[in-house]
Amino acid sequence: MAMRDTDVEQRGDALLGQRIVLGITGGIAAVDSVRLARALRREGAELTVIMTNAAQRIITPLAVRWASQTEVITDWDGDLSALNHADAVLVAPATRDVMASHLHGLQHGPLMMALSVARSRKTPIMMVPSMHQDLATDPVTDDIVEDLRKEGVHVLWGPEEEGKRKTPEGEHIVATLAHLANRGKPGRKNVVITLGATRSAIDDVRHVQNTSSGSTGYALADHLHKHGHDVTCIAGMTTVPAPEWLPLVIHCPTPETMLAECKALTNDHIDAWVHAAAVLDYVVENAAEGKLASQQGTLTLPLVESPKHIMELKEKCSSAVRIGFKLESGIKQTDLIHRAYAQIQKAGMTAVVANRLEDLGKPDKPRGYLVDQQGAHFVLDTPQNLHEAVQTLIERGKEA
Repeated sequence: MAMRDTDVEQRGDALLGQRIVLGITGGIAAVDSVRLARALRREGAELTVIMTNAAQRIITPLAVRWASQTEVITDWDGDLSALNHADAVLVAPATRDVMASHLHGLQHGPLMMALSVARSRKTPIMMVPSMHQDLATDPVTDDIVEDLRKEGVHVLWGPEEEGKRKTPEGEHIVATLAHLANRGKPGRKNVVITLGATRSAIDDVRHVQNTSSGSTGYALADHLHKHGHDVTCIAGMTTVPAPEWLPLVIHCPTPETMLAECKALTNDHIDAWVHAAAVLDYVVENAAEGKLASQQGTLTLPLVESPKHIMELKEKCSSAVRIGFKLESGIKQTDLIHRAYAQIQKAGMTAVVANRLEDLGKPDKPRGYLVDQQGAHFVLDTPQNLHEAVQTLIERGKEA
């Protein structure tokens, strides 16, 4: 069936079935409300929208109703019953007047009532200020933001551009809100994800490097973050940028630095490890100082075997869920599954996602195969299947 212009393509499920109250105030960034409402719906959110009088002078309720596919509350005669079932309140943009009014309990309009109800019921609240830089750096604004944060309100500032503190992109706002709405759910974990390629120096300007964009690891990190998990990324060399809303990305371009960082993190309480990085099996034995001269004939480059990270971390991570990735080439599917199962047994893994090089990127081939500790395997048809399978294993925990 053809999509209507009001429809959105669901891209995630972090807000699926959740009632989000979207408050729109009189900042000029209210013009972005159409895109933001649709971005929230793409993550599965069910919206209740409240606009202040000032917001209605910037964008019409009709445009917001089209984007949100719900009635827009503009005054006290609107249907406020949804406030009793809100999972989170998002105010974007948030003017300083609204932020200060919430602190002092003022009730000039239904949005302030929604914020008071959320405060009394400990419903997550997120505010996204948009204002001129002079107002943003006013010490009074600092005091307001500090007091809001003491109350548990999440205040998300955007970048400084053209003398203004603009609102972040809609995808950033939605991802941060989803994490805020989901982090209090049971089964949330501390997760470390390694991702990307690694390199080994030939000299000071040349390297040997394997191939990995980092896209799978970052997509997994994004999914788990939106679902409320505390995610740390250890990133090698990547060709895709990290989502800017991920809280911690540690860059470790070499196998040695990546392994050292992983070992350091084992001193913290980590519930799950996702080993998605492509770690070099062989590294340069001795890197040359400076730059090797060009056009000197054949270069012989001794390579030595590199420590296997999943084996090096086996004992230190034995109490955590561990999910590995295995890429093979030139073998049958049955042999791929057997090799993945052997890796699980040898390295003490919880599960392994196995792929054949020949299948990658082909629409008629599965995203991979999930192999578990019993040797059973499950077809992962899409990236979303992969994300959901990894999430299930992490939330189930080690003892399940």
